[in-house]
Amino acid sequence: MTTPEVRPCGSWESPITADQIASGAMGLSEIQLDGRDIYWLEMRPTEAGRSVVVRLRPGGAPEDCTPQGFNARTRVHEYGGGSYLVAEGTLYFSNFADQRVYRLTPGGSPEPITPIDGLRYADHVWDARRKRIVCVREDHTKGGEPQNAIVALDGEALGAGEVLASGRDFYAAPRLSPDGTSLAWIEWGHPHMPWDAAELWCAPMRDDGALGERTHVAGGDCESAIQPLWSPDGILYFVSDRTDWWNLYRFTDGRVEALTDLPTEFATPPWVFGMKHYAFAGPRRVICAFTQRGTWSLAGLDVTTRQLTPLALPYTDIGAVQCDGSQAVFLAGSPTEPLSVVRLDLDSGRQEILRRSASLAIPPAYLSSPEPVEFPTAGGRTAHGLFYPPRNPDFAAPQGETPPLVVMIHGGPTSMTTTALRLNIQYYTSRGIAVLDVNYGGSTGYGRAYRERLNGEWGVVDVDDCCAGATHLAARGRVDGTRLAIRGGSAGGYTTLACLAFRKVFAAGASHYGIGDCEVLAQDTHKFEARYLDTLIGPYPERRDLYIERSPLHHLEGLDRPVIFFQGLDDKVVPPNQAEMLFDALRRRGVPTAYVPFEGEQHGFRKAENIQRALEGELYFFARVFGFTPADPIPPVPIENL
Repeated sequence: MTTPEVRPCGSWESPITADQIASGAMGLSEIQLDGRDIYWLEMRPTEAGRSVVVRLRPGGAPEDCTPQGFNARTRVHEYGGGSYLVAEGTLYFSNFADQRVYRLTPGGSPEPITPIDGLRYADHVWDARRKRIVCVREDHTKGGEPQNAIVALDGEALGAGEVLASGRDFYAAPRLSPDGTSLAWIEWGHPHMPWDAAELWCAPMRDDGALGERTHVAGGDCESAIQPLWSPDGILYFVSDRTDWWNLYRFTDGRVEALTDLPTEFATPPWVFGMKHYAFAGPRRVICAFTQRGTWSLAGLDVTTRQLTPLALPYTDIGAVQCDGSQAVFLAGSPTEPLSVVRLDLDSGRQEILRRSASLAIPPAYLSSPEPVEFPTAGGRTAHGLFYPPRNPDFAAPQGETPPLVVMIHGGPTSMTTTALRLNIQYYTSRGIAVLDVNYGGSTGYGRAYRERLNGEWGVVDVDDCCAGATHLAARGRVDGTRLAIRGGSAGGYTTLACLAFRKVFAAGASHYGIGDCEVLAQDTHKFEARYLDTLIGPYPERRDLYIERSPLHHLEGLDRPVIFFQGLDDKVVPPNQAEMLFDALRRRGVPTAYVPFEGEQHGFRKAENIQRALEGELYFFARVFGFTPADPIPPVPIENL
């Protein structure tokens, strides 16, 4: 066995490079089944972030369906999701550039079936009886706030769609019964988000294709009813958090029945359309994913006996579940396996990886495994996270040196960390830098009460928890308390900036398209999140005082730690002027700072060269601040005042 070379933390050589991560990784989502054919969506950084519908036929190899020049991505709610539909071999998809829905028959070329007039479409389902698509439409043609509705599109003819349901601020998840006689959907209104108060409705579908009398099934104030799905025998199922946790229910004979009642989550917040965490292997068997304390499992549920039987699988992160009886296809990952499209034979238990999100093969000895950690935080409460210690068999730290720590903050803020292999974390740990991935109060996966800790307390609870996690690890000698860094994107970028402005725990930070001014965000953001801050902070402008109090841009006197900003110049969610104002203010005050803008990027980076630049630039910045020299030849980032 080779003796590890002793080098300072942060300067270790690693086989995990930024260019390999950027060029070899892609986003996987939106699995669909059409007969025996399997489809999924690939977001490819090497193609400037283009999203491609991919098909796998029995016995074949994955093949692209959407041709060059087309990008299967919808902008409904800006975050999208539910961007394509396959029905009887024909592909329908929303094209990003013009937001029109296109029809692609086998052997043909894409043909638009919606006009060019400021309409967006998402979450498509096929109405086989009427040869049409039922979907969500977002209308931007009338000025002011866009109007949302559920509409029906002719599957072949050009048209804007016939309105089936309208009048509420938001609609999602239209789901048609197997015989085409009933439609279920969810709807909600300002100021709520769907994880606060989503309502599940259903209505008969009349012979003329219009909806009959509506029935409220579940959801409303203090209850989120999401992910409706019809069983093969025509019973409506859904997920509700009416007992604090998102559990499975069904609606039969005019009443709601609980199928599970466990301290687990069978769903995640619907930030995007088309999320599915369960599917039917038959009228009486559900294949479902659920999470406990940050770890996902897949199980079979007998709906007659209510018996939940976990399936023996090596995965800890599971979603996008689809079934066709004998097989289940889903997205899954583990600490040693990147998120992948996986097929499971439900009879034999045989598993097959159909596509990995990352092609980089890494020896397991270089991979740091997440350690679930719980730590005390403000108010006598407990918060959660995943700790990744440094790991590289070729190197060891000098005696007495503890590693720097990078605290990673997920977005949302109503999201959660994942235990699937994430190369941006391993990029740090394989270089001798520890990582703490925090599930602060407000995160999903721990029940509604934990999620609601952030209500009215954004910029307080999340900040307390992130600081508490870092100091907890430092107090136990796991990390160097003088070299604590924090980084995050979007809402995670806000928490990053708030920790730096209002606490003195972290020595440096990196904000990726983060929010610096809560008031500006309340005044200028898209419809989906237009009233989100009413819940997270308070009603605006009535509580403008809180918006000013919690905005790092209004407390520059406290923002005296080095910060690097990464920003897409086409970002409509968090406009680039926020990063630019903070950067200018820090530069004028003599604080070390850097600004890296990206042309053509929106809310999140999709191009390989920009993903690489952001990853390397962040490491370069932390290295300069903490005084170590990376082994990588990283192009310098101009840093003011350093």
